[in-house]
Amino acid sequence: MRVLFLLFIVCPAIEIGLFLLAGKWLGIFPTFLLIILTGVLGALVAKRQGTDVYHRVMRDLQHGKMPGEALLDGICVFFGGLLLMLPGFLSDIAGACLLIPFTRNRMKPLLFKWLRGMSKNKRIIIK
Repeated sequence: MRVLFLLFIVCPAIEIGLFLLAGKWLGIFPTFLLIILTGVLGALVAKRQGTDVYHRVMRDLQHGKMPGEALLDGICVFFGGLLLMLPGFLSDIAGACLLIPFTRNRMKPLLFKWLRGMSKNKRIIIK
């Protein structure tokens, strides 16, 4: 319940406050252009990295390896691109962290641990 409260109430409120600050500092039109630019760049980077992840998964499967690492990258790239396409500066920072390989590699162990916990609690089933 707390997660939903943060997701639907607190995060949008912070984003609105950041929009107001950016509008005051930069102006309305540059702020609007910045929002559009981050969305377009997010889509382009996610598409490029998603294609790379797809090829890595296919290569791992062709060599008889489990593509676990590549699949985690794919999840991170998908959500990173999605967050960058959403309007908001806070979501842009989170999305960029998931798309930049250095920061993504720091976050993947947390994602793996969370997915493992979900699997053990039978919330998701990994076969």
